[in-house]
Amino acid sequence: MRRFERKQNIFRNKDALGESYQPERIEERDEEIEDYMNALQPVIDGWEPNNIFLYGNTGVGKTAVTEYLLDRLQDDVAAYDDIDLSIISLNCKTLNSSYQVAVELVNELRPSGGEISTTGYPQQTVFKKLYQELEAIGGTILIVLDEVDSIGDRDELLYELPRARANGNLDSAKVGVIGISNDFKFRDQLDPRVQDTLCERELQFPPYDATELKNILESRVEVAVTDGSIDTGVLQLCAALAARDSGSARQALDLLRLGGEIAENLEAEMIKEEHIEDARSQLEQERVEEGMRELTTHGRLALLTVISKAAKEETPCRTRDLYEEYRSLCESSETDALGQRSLHNHLSDLRMLGILSAHENRSGSRGNYYDYELDVPFTSAVEAMSDVLHLTTEIDTIRDIAAMNNVG
Repeated sequence: MRRFERKQNIFRNKDALGESYQPERIEERDEEIEDYMNALQPVIDGWEPNNIFLYGNTGVGKTAVTEYLLDRLQDDVAAYDDIDLSIISLNCKTLNSSYQVAVELVNELRPSGGEISTTGYPQQTVFKKLYQELEAIGGTILIVLDEVDSIGDRDELLYELPRARANGNLDSAKVGVIGISNDFKFRDQLDPRVQDTLCERELQFPPYDATELKNILESRVEVAVTDGSIDTGVLQLCAALAARDSGSARQALDLLRLGGEIAENLEAEMIKEEHIEDARSQLEQERVEEGMRELTTHGRLALLTVISKAAKEETPCRTRDLYEEYRSLCESSETDALGQRSLHNHLSDLRMLGILSAHENRSGSRGNYYDYELDVPFTSAVEAMSDVLHLTTEIDTIRDIAAMNNVG
């Protein structure tokens, strides 16, 4: 019987490639750090803090830089007797309204056993309870709301908090909101009153290019991997793949970590490019499957429609060109088809999940429109679909068409 045994031939400290690892220095974000520090300066000066919103794709350093700077800010304010700084962090991914965010903040601030129910209170009552907890803390309070775009258009809290002192809801507490979002258009979707009230400092985090990603990988490898355990070209490949796909440092680090695990499991002496290619295939499959779990039946049918068009080499294509095939798949699955506009909304959701990409076409007689195509490998998408839709015959047909066209 096989027993567990420790493997340490490749990794020195694999945690250094993980999401929770905080390096001593943040690479390739000097300009963003400088702007962020300027936005945080009122805290160290003893004034009311700015509201700060960070925008950028997943994995470009928004959360990492925030944690890095706030740790240092807390260390530095300790030198000043007149500054009492508290930081409250909340991930809003599973929260879809100001009400839910406010409840979570109240319960974060209250001692164990004193939490309030997540339902049953008028919204203003929850806001009042939040003000009471913030006032009890006093001093300067920074509220970090990661993935703040999850609250959608139910954004009343972002209107209330910046006005709390002016409206007499807070006296001693000075509150600033730090919002982190993957949606560059989130601010435009806010109520105009919220936009005016926030008066926020806006920071953009662009995707990393391949050179920047390689530098980030090199700095982590010094901590994470044993000497001589990476073949020539591996870091460049990880950087190139991530830069081409997303510009995400998280993706580049995940490729290297998983490639190392594959190499260890094969008892290889070093990580080679072939291990990174295997890691890429595995991560892409996981990415599709994760996205699939968030889809409704019609979201899955919309994706299968694009897969079918891809098998026929008919992508990119627009919503109206997908619609008849979508209706046919709905009929095969005994599902009532939605309208063309609803199909467009499902395609947009697939784009947000990174499963589809969309190219704006400006040649439409009635305005601009988007052409959609798969943004994940064809084979990965088909395999993920085969497990969640009972359309075996249709999926087998798609596979046959793809094989004839050498797609996959």
